[in-house]
Amino acid sequence: MLTSIAKEFRWEMAHRLPFHEAGCRNVHGHGYRMDVELTGEPLKTGMVLDYFDLKSIVDPLILEIDHAFLCDETDSLMRDFLKSSGLKVVYVQFPTTAENIARWFFERLSEIFMPMKNLRHLRIRVSETERTYAEVNGELRVATPESKHFDHQAHMLE
Repeated sequence: MLTSIAKEFRWEMAHRLPFHEAGCRNVHGHGYRMDVELTGEPLKTGMVLDYFDLKSIVDPLILEIDHAFLCDETDSLMRDFLKSSGLKVVYVQFPTTAENIARWFFERLSEIFMPMKNLRHLRIRVSETERTYAEVNGELRVATPESKHFDHQAHMLE
């Protein structure tokens, strides 16, 4: 029987939307929240995925952007300033909207979850504020030989 699990992750991050006509054009930050939901068949353990394993997969991605400035590479004003600032910055190839951040996490995490044959569906919900969120969800693609997994997850590949 298909079963869903979810875990919440939080981080602080700054960004700006240079195309925006109002306040979001300025440098600002958010206390982000992301819900990662997986749907699949429970394993012999009774778990879809151990929450410890989910945390060990997602935490490195969160640490990469926590207390950083997420900078769209096309934002030349911020790119030029940040390159010489010594500040923590992560450059991406998309406008840093909540929708695109959710898609970015979905793409990165689906690559990791693909080899786990019991998993079927991934949902990512990114909240910038208490009242707003963007959500991306979809079926997990067929695994490719170069897909990544942790050694302790070998039992999930069978």
